[in-house]
Amino acid sequence: MKCPFCSAEDTRVIDSRPTDDNASIRRRRQCPVCGKRFTTYEKIETLPLIVIKKDNNREPYDRSKIEAGIVRSCHKRPISTAQITAVIDDIENTLFNREEREIPTMVIGELVMDHLKNLDPVAYVRFASVYREFKDIDTFMDEIKKILASN
Repeated sequence: MKCPFCSAEDTRVIDSRPTDDNASIRRRRQCPVCGKRFTTYEKIETLPLIVIKKDNNREPYDRSKIEAGIVRSCHKRPISTAQITAVIDDIENTLFNREEREIPTMVIGELVMDHLKNLDPVAYVRFASVYREFKDIDTFMDEIKKILASN
């Protein structure tokens, strides 16, 4: 591993441990030339995932798009960044464990809504209103009635 400070070619691993979610390995390294320490993460390489959009266009999966939608839905709600990250990680694990290389946006949207429903009902309704493209107040009220009936 190349040193990010002095670009020396060989660095030494001084500590390795799994991350909290056991999805990657955190390694502390030290450069023998400059003596500085830095951290690297080792993660399993997965095959690229393609998302099939509503208009049938295909584009590479982008975690930041799910994150942006969830963060927007959770704005000013009592939800921590750690909770949001855990939800996104769980959604990604579900997507990659499907062993399908192409996933429709509908599947991703439903996964997000399922997770938000359990996390925070207000965030769920916010996300659903955009995702399901509510056209009027009646559609919005129908969704709220479903939530109230399930509680």
